[in-house]
Amino acid sequence: MNQSTHDPIDGTGQDGARLHISGLFVGFVSGLPQLLIPVFAAVFGVRKSDNPALIPLIIAAVLILSLFFRWLIWLRFRYHVGADDIRVEKGILNRTARSIPYERIQDVSIEQKPLARMMGLSEVKFETGGGDGDDATLRFVTLEEANRLRELIRARKAGVAVAQDVAPMVEAEDAETIFAMDGQRVFILGLYSFSLIIFAVLGGLAQQFDFLLPFDYWDLKRWAGLAVESGVSVNTLNGVGILGQLILAFGAFSSLIFIGLASGVVRTYLREHGFRLTQTSKGFRRQRGLLTLTDVVMPTHRVQAAVVQTGPIRKRRGWHSLKFVSLAQDSKEESNYVAAPLATLDEVWRIAAAAGIDAPDGDERLRNGAALHWIIQLLLLVPPLLVAMAALMLFADTPFATTLLLLLLLVLAALLLWCDWRRYRFGLDDQQLYLRRGWWQQQFTLAPQLKVQSIEIAQGPFARRFGLASLRFGIAGGTLEMVALPLSTARAIRTVVMEKVADVDYSAINQSR
Repeated sequence: MNQSTHDPIDGTGQDGARLHISGLFVGFVSGLPQLLIPVFAAVFGVRKSDNPALIPLIIAAVLILSLFFRWLIWLRFRYHVGADDIRVEKGILNRTARSIPYERIQDVSIEQKPLARMMGLSEVKFETGGGDGDDATLRFVTLEEANRLRELIRARKAGVAVAQDVAPMVEAEDAETIFAMDGQRVFILGLYSFSLIIFAVLGGLAQQFDFLLPFDYWDLKRWAGLAVESGVSVNTLNGVGILGQLILAFGAFSSLIFIGLASGVVRTYLREHGFRLTQTSKGFRRQRGLLTLTDVVMPTHRVQAAVVQTGPIRKRRGWHSLKFVSLAQDSKEESNYVAAPLATLDEVWRIAAAAGIDAPDGDERLRNGAALHWIIQLLLLVPPLLVAMAALMLFADTPFATTLLLLLLLVLAALLLWCDWRRYRFGLDDQQLYLRRGWWQQQFTLAPQLKVQSIEIAQGPFARRFGLASLRFGIAGGTLEMVALPLSTARAIRTVVMEKVADVDYSAINQSR
């Protein structure tokens, strides 16, 4: 007799398994920042009362309620690992039971944030390629349980009958580290990752808690008054010469650059510290993170395309990055799987070859797009620009000579489009498709023709008038689009690729995996 879909196979029982009880403490402490606003609101609501003892009572009540509701959520949460799927049941009043078939799971990743790591806990995330978020996440289980679940689900996904005592994942004997980043390379990547996010964070905090300040921090007169009270004359700057003002401006600009570089280095160290990419018989295993440790394994056959990125500054130093396109998302900010954040071209092609994607044999197969495509884009900007100039003259009484300055925008657009045209290339060989785009954020995409799921020829009204077309290749997890093609070229490429795809028995490929 066959086992039913939801019969437990991992010893959890018919009622399923609960998350680890220590996760209550981890979730409660991690959620304390979210309680700051209601706590402050409650405190300031009663600060004028005659009974100051209410303040600690209100704070205690908010904390107890938060812990109580977290306990209810934990109590009503169950997960079942069945013969054909994993099922997650949750909800206090409205109960939901969501089943995730094994064949729909693209990836199983393990993540450990600092507090969870101190408690020996981790999060297990099931990537389905559908952006289901928390519905496909178990928070929190022990690290041993997380590794056991990952191995058990992979075994069931492969159709292998497994016992309930599946061994945790260990480094396989055939594991080979094909890429790693030491501290020096992480630091270099941080310098390239210039970021001013710290100003956005400080600005957001200032807006949220501006009621704690004794005055409006945007009040320049108040700041000038504080300067006068400190013995600084606000008229001093008027006596500073051009050289002095340039020195002050240079100092401010240098400080901004330093803060941006420091922010980029810190964020990069937190994310990429200990980066290691290992290849095993099961796929690519990536481990990284200083405070939050992540351990992600992606099967090799899930790789749909490779994206090599660089920029004018990085390229001069020989640095590139490599990402894999797949159904599984790397994170909320990054849709592709980061295989090498900062690597040389030799390292990039070695990793790509391990995924079944070959390095190009030169640029002789790559062709330019029709320049008319970019000229049309530029001409389409002219009508709205003329309307804007007319509106300024009619409704704002702007002199005609001043409105002509708007034509500088057209010159800037022409320069950017020209740079884009100069960098754009497309092509194909017997096995792969190639697309190179971007003059600043330079991107080179390589996709095996066997991975193509659909092909679409698109033409806008102007492109159709001049016999141009765009060719869109649908691949799992993304789209590769060639633009500025003559219609005859687009049809010829479509025919070649469709013939290649039609000759492949995909059922045999899936069975071999």
